[in-house]
Amino acid sequence: MFKYENFERLLHSSIKRRNLIIGAGAFTGLAITSQFSHQRAIAKTKFSTNPFTLGVASGEPDDNSVVIWTRLAPEPLNGGGMPAMNVPVRWEVAIDRNMKRILSRGTVMARPELGHSVRVVVEGLSPDTWYWYRFSVGKEASPIGRTRTTPAMGRGIYTNSLKFALASCQNYQQGYYTAYKYMAEDDLDLVVHVGDYIYEGGISTTGPRQHNSAEILTLADYRNRHALYKLDTNLQAAHAAFPWIVTWDDHEVENNYANFISEIDTEPDQDPAIFLQRRAIAYQAYYEHMPLRPFSRPVGPDMQLYRRVNYGNLATFHVLDTRQYRTDQPCGDGTKERCPEVLDPQATILGQAQEDWLYKGLSRSKGQWNILAQQVPIAQRDTRLGEGQTFSMDKWDGYLADRDRLMDFFAKRKPSNPVSLAGDVHSHWAMDLKADFNDPKSAIVGSEFVCSSISSGGDGNDNIPAYINDADNPHIKFYNNRRGYVRCTLTPTLWRSDYLAMSEVTTQSGTISTKASFIVENNRPGVQRI
Repeated sequence: MFKYENFERLLHSSIKRRNLIIGAGAFTGLAITSQFSHQRAIAKTKFSTNPFTLGVASGEPDDNSVVIWTRLAPEPLNGGGMPAMNVPVRWEVAIDRNMKRILSRGTVMARPELGHSVRVVVEGLSPDTWYWYRFSVGKEASPIGRTRTTPAMGRGIYTNSLKFALASCQNYQQGYYTAYKYMAEDDLDLVVHVGDYIYEGGISTTGPRQHNSAEILTLADYRNRHALYKLDTNLQAAHAAFPWIVTWDDHEVENNYANFISEIDTEPDQDPAIFLQRRAIAYQAYYEHMPLRPFSRPVGPDMQLYRRVNYGNLATFHVLDTRQYRTDQPCGDGTKERCPEVLDPQATILGQAQEDWLYKGLSRSKGQWNILAQQVPIAQRDTRLGEGQTFSMDKWDGYLADRDRLMDFFAKRKPSNPVSLAGDVHSHWAMDLKADFNDPKSAIVGSEFVCSSISSGGDGNDNIPAYINDADNPHIKFYNNRRGYVRCTLTPTLWRSDYLAMSEVTTQSGTISTKASFIVENNRPGVQRI
């Protein structure tokens, strides 16, 4: 049976073998689950400072419910600063922005075993409707957040439109979150975040901001890192403005991890048993800080994250997890020429259970647009960094059997309008999905939009690598190396993606502009530039 306490023992054993020294005090938070599992006491609700320092958020909407979230953290970078006791938190949902017309209210318990985070599944709501919400404890009140339910499913019923932002990769140290300021002011229904919400690394002195600790390993470390990111006011504004659909990538745990295998490095968690303990801690902290439904609460090193979110009959989001179940990257995890292992039929980026779930859902979907909200680009990207073809082994390019099956499914089963959304690569891309990427004449079976980062990689530039226009990459229609997000607007007959890019992120004075716009027409796969 998994126990958090084992992590300290395993990690210290590994560190001793490598002659590393880490103070035992760094691990005092690891037994928090067992320590407080039977805690019945209720803390007095009086605070010297406002406990809602991390703002509010909502997510996982359907046609009659939505999740609202907050976390009590009067000392956000010091473990939250809460007593080791349960604390009752009141919540309210209203139909007006001034919170005068209260529709629903209740009390939820903030518990120490979940870092005093709270989530409420607010039910009994009307479809396709904006709501406002807030939390309070004692005499303190949270900011007011806004959220929205989805249209109801119905045979032949389509909502007029959906407008959402696609975002990923927000390394705190490498830039400011000014893109979120513009996003919060945008006319959106939803935000889809496809990973790298936090970064696990230590302190860098070369960027405009700094992390709050060395590389994170313990539950307290991960909580403090999430808190640091959530303290950003622009990120808080985007969370408060719209419901979010989230999935993770690698940096929520560790760079380029695969299933239970950590990347080969000199860190203590090179041992798979130790890495599973670290993964369990990282998953718990992620759950504590995201507006996910309770079914996603992790059990040890396992967390149910792949799921579907329907936006009426207009769109079905198939939210994927390409980290937890993948086999190790072939040929290592870098960018290099392909090795024979990329053709291994047993290699997988999805895992068998998730792949079966995806194909079954695509086959049964009633959505006009079938959206794969996932982490890394599916389309082939021949980057030609040296002589010959080179590919990133951490993307679908390293898992050809999985990708071939998916492209074959699109070609033969023809689910309605498949569109992949991805991030990870810190640059904007628009690409066609091909039945055979090595044959320029092969059929186009889907479309892919990849968003740049919010801040990861710094300012970037407008240079275009030669391989983008290479004859080997005719399916690549657009590339831009600035930071930003993608605004997607859907109707029953048309998808439009606007690529929004920041002039700079290493200062707070960056401006945003549209670099390009693309459409996908109903029943005509492939991207077309406007």
